[in-house]
Amino acid sequence: MYQELIKKEKKIAVIGLGYVGLPIALEFAKHFSVIGYDINAGRIEMMRRHIDPSNEIDKSAFENTDILFSSDREDLKKAHSFIVSVLTDIDEHKVPNLRPLLNASKSVAYGLKKGDYVVFESTVYPGCTEEDCLPVIEQESGLSLGDFKLGYSPERIVPGDKVRTLTKILKIVSGSDEEASAEIAAVYGHIIEAGVYRASSIKVAEAAKVIENTQRDINISLMNELSMIFDKAGIDTREVIEAAGTKWNFVKLYPGLVGGHCIGVDPYYLMHKAIELGHDPQVIRSGRRINDQMPAWIAKKLVQTLISGGKNPKDTRVLVMGITFKEDVSDIRNSKVVDLIHEIEGYSVQVDVLDPYADTDAVMHEYQISLAKDAAGSYDAVVVAVAHKDFKHMNVTDFKAMMNTDPVLIDVKGTFDKKTFEKELTYWRL
Repeated sequence: MYQELIKKEKKIAVIGLGYVGLPIALEFAKHFSVIGYDINAGRIEMMRRHIDPSNEIDKSAFENTDILFSSDREDLKKAHSFIVSVLTDIDEHKVPNLRPLLNASKSVAYGLKKGDYVVFESTVYPGCTEEDCLPVIEQESGLSLGDFKLGYSPERIVPGDKVRTLTKILKIVSGSDEEASAEIAAVYGHIIEAGVYRASSIKVAEAAKVIENTQRDINISLMNELSMIFDKAGIDTREVIEAAGTKWNFVKLYPGLVGGHCIGVDPYYLMHKAIELGHDPQVIRSGRRINDQMPAWIAKKLVQTLISGGKNPKDTRVLVMGITFKEDVSDIRNSKVVDLIHEIEGYSVQVDVLDPYADTDAVMHEYQISLAKDAAGSYDAVVVAVAHKDFKHMNVTDFKAMMNTDPVLIDVKGTFDKKTFEKELTYWRL
């Protein structure tokens, strides 16, 4: 497969061109012949015009690439290798939603031929590739594993990170047999400068990915719980972390809102599998519970601060700055800032929301929240929920200019200097 791809006698199809799939497709297209497939025709048209719908990739990344962008499933018949990178999310009951993955498996089967390769990149629980996706491919294609090769290589793309880009992050690869593993490693190794790590099995590779984000989720949940304890004790959490960080083996992590399409979602996949196997994942469940309750905790702290300042919540206006799931990105999926906004509104507080990165129409469509064009009028409190670079340059004077008497600043991410700000206004951070 590898040599034929090099000679461009065979094509790679990347299925699902989101924040993971598009960078992969474009990087492969610098070396191989690629079909970039997505069911969203509107997104495909944007990519044909060298526009990344996720606003992560510059136009220059599309140049000097051999790629066909298509929403026509017939084009998949031209491919001999398939990389699946569709989103894996959870439903309203926080149960893994495999519909996009299984539909993508059907699309693979439509173009699959003997001798082809199929590699999944979507984050799943251990066993999903072989137990859920493979049967769909076999049933829909009429082929059996052995007629084609199967693999799993978890994505490790970090949205917004311009330093640790796709080619600079070590890639885990795995295959259904030794030949598959070697070939898949060779193909990815051609584009990944940091090298590849060959996991012993597909399940090991799946598990490695899902615990990366589960570990981070649990670690942040500890810091969130500590922030609650220290707040009650009248201790600044960040000062504690800085002091503890003087020991060589203390890992400096900070409290915050945990949303997005990875850390806030992936632990539920592992929990689902654990329960299916008859194990109650108590630590993972506890971490998720703590992180999910942080918006309510912050909203309560805000309202308590307003009341202690002699203000009636129903007569106050609050500006929330930032609604994306992390700083300097436009992605609003599973943003916990939305939960924070709703929690604040639950106290009858009037809330305005400002975010220079988020798309106004997308926010309205997804959350029915209207973004303000600018900070209008005087606010009783400002909540800096996302540490966008556009906000970091602001000083005390900037904030006071948009606030009423006895102003309150809630600095969720600890972006600003506490000693400077608390001299001029009521300042609080996690």
